Amino acid sequence: MIFPADYKSVGVTRTDPTGRIGRPIYFTTEYLIVELPTGYTIYRVKSEGEGLLKKLVSLEFIAKGKQIKKFEEKLDSHDRTRLIESAIPLCRGNVNTVIFEGMDRHITFVQYPSLHEVVEIEIIDIAPPEPPWLAFAIQRLVRSGILGELNIRFTTKLIDLRQFEGEKMVFPCYASELKGKYLDTDTDIEDNSTLVGCDISKQIFELRFPNFTYKHINMCPLKTELYMPTKPFITRCCQSKKSGMVNLNGIDGAVVHWGASEYDIVDAIRMLVKVLKGNKENNKDNK
Repeated sequence: MIFPADYKSVGVTRTDPTGRIGRPIYFTTEYLIVELPTGYTIYRVKSEGEGLLKKLVSLEFIAKGKQIKKFEEKLDSHDRTRLIESAIPLCRGNVNTVIFEGMDRHITFVQYPSLHEVVEIEIIDIAPPEPPWLAFAIQRLVRSGILGELNIRFTTKLIDLRQFEGEKMVFPCYASELKGKYLDTDTDIEDNSTLVGCDISKQIFELRFPNFTYKHINMCPLKTELYMPTKPFITRCCQSKKSGMVNLNGIDGAVVHWGASEYDIVDAIRMLVKVLKGNKENNKDNK
């Protein structure tokens, strides 16, 4: 897949550049899209020199004519995952390259689009209440475009606590509205109950009911009792000291606090992507 890292490296001209070898070209230009009445042609640019204008050394052909299709809608040029996803359905038959125009009218392109280079991150969250905050916040962040340049996409795994509803079941908080008792409000919790909660809930239960016998189902995503991550992930925990990068059974993930803001979530995702890219580079070096 050819996908310029930044649209500032893509130049556009409406004249044939093949006769301009040795002439000046803007210093950031790595690719050149030629727009003529007969269609588009795309070249890779090699230049040399210093300053704002370098000397054009050579043009390497990338695609032309019926190999190229322009996407009709203007999209966010920084949202790389969406551009790839939008280009894939168009690359059929002779078409292998899609040109995009951004909301700011800057131009970029993708050739042989593939999701192979897009990292899938799993959101592991608890429900109810609805909507689960982490999954909801990340959906909003994706729509905002703030994560667009990271080459990532998300899937969601919800641990649904409704499967544990019933008599003598105790849950941490009344806000969940689960059918059972609530550790934060109810005083008539019975002996031999089952607590569905995290380690903090367990400690509180034992402080409130020191003589009770009870079962404990640990719902904390970090405990992997209810779900085992299968890919890089982000989840949340009520203990702020556990926020940061973690590795569960060889899989890297990010942990944010239970009530983390969107700012905190963005920082955690960026750090996770940095870790994943670092691991990928190290694996390449070790081969």
